[in-house]
Amino acid sequence: MGLELRQQLKLSQQLVMTPQLQQAIKLLQLSRLELLETVQQELLENPLLDEPEYEPEAREPDELTDAQKEKEALRTADWENYLGEFSSTSKQATGRETEVPEEGLSFEARLASKPSLEGHLNWQMRLSNFSDRELAIGEIVIGNVDHNGYLQASNEEIMSMVQATDEEVESTIQRIMLLDPIGVGARTPQECLLTQMDVLGYDDPILVSLVKDHLEDLEKNRYKPLARKFKISMEELKEYLDMMQTLDPMPGTNFSSTDPHYVSPDVFVYKYGEEFVIILNEDGLPRLQMNTFYMDTMKDAKGKEKEYFQEKMRSAAWLMKSLYQRQRTLYKVVESIVRFQRDFFEDGVTKLKPLILKEVAEDIEMHESTVSRITTSKYVSTPHGVYELKFFFNSALELDDGSQVGSESVKALIKAMIAEEDTKKPLSDEKIGEILKEKLEVNIARRTVAKYRSAMGIASSSKRKQYF
Repeated sequence: MGLELRQQLKLSQQLVMTPQLQQAIKLLQLSRLELLETVQQELLENPLLDEPEYEPEAREPDELTDAQKEKEALRTADWENYLGEFSSTSKQATGRETEVPEEGLSFEARLASKPSLEGHLNWQMRLSNFSDRELAIGEIVIGNVDHNGYLQASNEEIMSMVQATDEEVESTIQRIMLLDPIGVGARTPQECLLTQMDVLGYDDPILVSLVKDHLEDLEKNRYKPLARKFKISMEELKEYLDMMQTLDPMPGTNFSSTDPHYVSPDVFVYKYGEEFVIILNEDGLPRLQMNTFYMDTMKDAKGKEKEYFQEKMRSAAWLMKSLYQRQRTLYKVVESIVRFQRDFFEDGVTKLKPLILKEVAEDIEMHESTVSRITTSKYVSTPHGVYELKFFFNSALELDDGSQVGSESVKALIKAMIAEEDTKKPLSDEKIGEILKEKLEVNIARRTVAKYRSAMGIASSSKRKQYF
């Protein structure tokens, strides 16, 4: 079989993702804070982009109000002479050159950092009578303690990291467990709680046995078998449980570094009269314009310099166009959601209707992928709270009359019923399904109720039941 070279013509269509198109798609799915960072970065990198500065018009002194005159006096006051009377520097020192830092301390330097669990334990070890050998082992032990306060490395692993004996490692762990918070560095919840009980003087044999051998039974509310085993009444068992409530099974959580997650809404929806008003949150978002100085310079530029300015001008124009398109798309999507979910905005989550991306996409005549991107990591402030835009898209459940109800509405009803239930006789999943049948006339299976309940992080009826 011979080999030969041939030329062949072929026509084909191909979708090319230009850098500008990729940038436009990226802007769609950015959250508001990410968008602000992106725009600020572009302002730094592109000289043809500019942010207009709005300054109030100058007024004659006679036109100023008394409050404005006071502010102007404060602004133009001779503070150097004024502070000479009350400054911490004496009058004699004002005649000499005083060494003052060119810049003061940064804002971060004036704040005290939140203590970490690792730092807190290391600080205590160095204030205690730990030997140099124990300090070396203790640093390895503390470095392997998780955010709940439990040791995640075995004695053998610690021995291999610090070349110590098992007795030295175990002795150091036992000493660390007596530091604050007590029980930190334990391997199991039983060891953690028993250490706390030993320090607090809880030496009742029944209490020790409950912690040591029956934590799983207590977790599953098996109270009556435990009362029979220890030959005590339910009231006496409750006293033991109250004593256990004073213990901390996760001693490290008070030092957790997890900070609350704050949400800045991208859109505000207010009710004005009988209509809902949509306002985009553009707080902090620069209003971009072309830099006039560089635009004038570009006219006289030649060669590579002119090519550079033209490229930056196209990039700036495309960014401004993409930002406008993003805000316009976001407004149209929220406007469509308000139309579909008007009952929610009127009465709350129990009136949320089933909705899919395709319905909104057809309503605003855009592609589903565009709607999906613009609703990613975006939040809307409504009369009933702040919600992610994805929240308004939910599956449907068929009612007996042929209509539909949204799954989120059903979840809200399940959550409300459980919140109002008798804790000594909690509602079973089957009973919740029967109540939903009566209220909504919807046939919902027990396993569906269990699925929705689990998705909301609500325990089963057996675990919600309170015996005391």
